[in-house]
Amino acid sequence: MATQSPISILSGMVDKLATGLQPPAWVVDELQHRLVLFLNHVLLQEPEAMARLARQKGRVVLAQWRSFSIRLEATPAGLLDIAAATTRPDLTLAMLQVSPLEVAQAALRGDKPEVRIEGDVQLAADVNWLVEHVRWDAEEDLSRVLGDAPAHALGQAARGLLGGLRQFTGAHPAASSAGAGKAQP
Repeated sequence: MATQSPISILSGMVDKLATGLQPPAWVVDELQHRLVLFLNHVLLQEPEAMARLARQKGRVVLAQWRSFSIRLEATPAGLLDIAAATTRPDLTLAMLQVSPLEVAQAALRGDKPEVRIEGDVQLAADVNWLVEHVRWDAEEDLSRVLGDAPAHALGQAARGLLGGLRQFTGAHPAASSAGAGKAQP
């Protein structure tokens, strides 16, 4: 009799749970607005990113994963806003990995998800530049609330925890140290 690994059993349970859950529309709407607020907070710290987005004003990106999607529109200020659901996207980004557990494992390894890209090439290049170059400095935000020393201590603890998780998942040591100071948006 063949035995299953605990990871494959957990993956199957997460997949079943994720396919059976459909949050209410108000929850999805609120989460999308919170995501846009967070992304704009990160963008405000990167003038070059805002300049690139300002050049794309009015352009709409549709990001999809499973049954979840969000339409983001570049504003003239170089920030993001939620576009109307009826707006035709200029660029569609669809994540191909279906399992939430696989997505989490890939993220811990530092791998980029597999994405199907359709639409405007220049907009796709600018979105790729944002993904490659814009990082959230969580430690800086924490230092504004807690002070420098506690924020640095929490940052070190988080980097140690993340390094341990990456080592546990079999990530390469280079992936653990790359970008250890800043989390991705």
